[in-house]
Amino acid sequence: MEGNTPDRGSDVHPAKRTALVIGADPEVGVLLAGALEAGEWSISNAPDNMAALRLAEATAFELVVTDQNTRGNEDIEFLRKVRRMHPHTRVIILTGEATPCEIITAMREHAFSFFSKPVCLDALGSIIRQVTQGPSWDDGIELVSATPQWIRLMVRSDVETANRLLQFLREIVILPEYEAEAVGAAIRELLFNAIEHGAKFDREKYVQVSYLRTKHAIACRIKDPGEGFSMAELPHAAVANPPEDPVRHLTFREAAKLRPGGFGILLASGLIDELIYSEQGNDVVLVKNVDIPNRDEAGRCAEAP
Repeated sequence: MEGNTPDRGSDVHPAKRTALVIGADPEVGVLLAGALEAGEWSISNAPDNMAALRLAEATAFELVVTDQNTRGNEDIEFLRKVRRMHPHTRVIILTGEATPCEIITAMREHAFSFFSKPVCLDALGSIIRQVTQGPSWDDGIELVSATPQWIRLMVRSDVETANRLLQFLREIVILPEYEAEAVGAAIRELLFNAIEHGAKFDREKYVQVSYLRTKHAIACRIKDPGEGFSMAELPHAAVANPPEDPVRHLTFREAAKLRPGGFGILLASGLIDELIYSEQGNDVVLVKNVDIPNRDEAGRCAEAP
C-alpha cells in the first residue's frame, strides 16, 4: 500500500564538494582540513602541478590550492590550464617567489587569491573560509589595465570580493612590514566605506580602484557609485568630533540606528600622509610617502595567451 512505501529521501546523500591541495606542506594541509567541513568536503592531494592536472581532467574541483615551493609563473600556467577545463574552479596560488607582473597576471587570469612566502596562515585561512560560503562564484574583480606602477580595477561591492582584492594588493605593495600594514589598513577602511556607504552593499554596483606607485610614494584612488557627501555633514563619523568630545559621533550613530563604528576616515587619515576627497565626496585619494624597495618592472605585464 502507498502508506507502507519506504521514504528513501533520508538515504540520499548530497555529493561532497571537492578540493585539491598540491604539495606536502603539513601546515597547509591542516589549515585546509580545519577550514573545510569534513562531512561536506572531499580533499585530494597531488605531489605536483602535472599530477594535479591529471586529476583535474577527471574531476571539476571546486577549490585548488597550489604548492608554495613553485614559482609564480609555473602556477599561472597551471591556473590557465585548469580554468580552460573548469572555468569556475577557485584556484588559490601559494608560491615561493613572485614578481609584481606575475601577481597582476594571476588577477587577469582570475585566480581566487595569491600568496607568496612567507605565507600568512591566518589570511590564507580567511580566504579558504570564503570558499565555503557558496557553491559557485563569479570573479567580481575586473582588471581594466595594469602595469606594476599603475593598476586600474573595478571591484564588485561586497565584503568577500573586497577582502580578495586586499590580499592581491598586499602582495603587490612591497614595503617594510609596519608601513605595509599601515597602507593596507588605510585602503581597507576607505574601500569598505565605499562599499557600505557609496554602493550600499549592492552587488550589481562596482567601485573603481586605482593603485599607483612612484619611487617615493604610493597612492590609491577609490571612487564609489554613490551620491557622495560633504565632510561638514558627517556627525556620525569620528572625523567630525570636536577635540573636547572624541566620541560624540556615537550618539548620532545610535540615534540613526547605525552599526557601531564610524572611525574609518579618522583611522585612515592617521595611517597615511595625505587624504584627498573630491568635491562630490565619492572619490578619494590616499597617499603614503615611502622609500620603495627596488622591485621595479617597466612596461606592461604580459596579456593572457
